[in-house]
Amino acid sequence: MSVHYDLVVIGAGPGGYVAAIRAAQLGGKVALVERGNVGGTCLNVGCIPTKAWVHTALLLRQTKHAEDFGVLSSGVEFDFSRAVRNKDKVVTQLVRGVGGLVKANG
Repeated sequence: MSVHYDLVVIGAGPGGYVAAIRAAQLGGKVALVERGNVGGTCLNVGCIPTKAWVHTALLLRQTKHAEDFGVLSSGVEFDFSRAVRNKDKVVTQLVRGVGGLVKANG
C-alpha cells in the first residue's frame, strides 16, 4: 500500500502547522507529522507555560504588596497544584485551538 502526498510536513510547531494549513488551502494533499501535541515547543513547554508562571508570580507579588497602596489583604497563600492546573488549562486551550485550525483546513 502506498499513499501519495503533495507535501509532508515534519513538525507541527508554528512553522509546520501554518505551512500544512496553507498547502491544504491551496488544494494540496498534506500529511502533518508530529510526535507530540501540535503547537511545538513554545506552546507546549516553552514560552506559553513560562508566561503563565510569570503571570502567577506577578499576581502573588502584587497581592503581597497591596498594602503599600492601601489595599488590605491578609492570609495570602500560594497553592502550587492550582497554579499547575491553571498553566495546564492555558496550554490545553491553545493546543485545542491549533488542532481545530488544522482539522478545519483538512
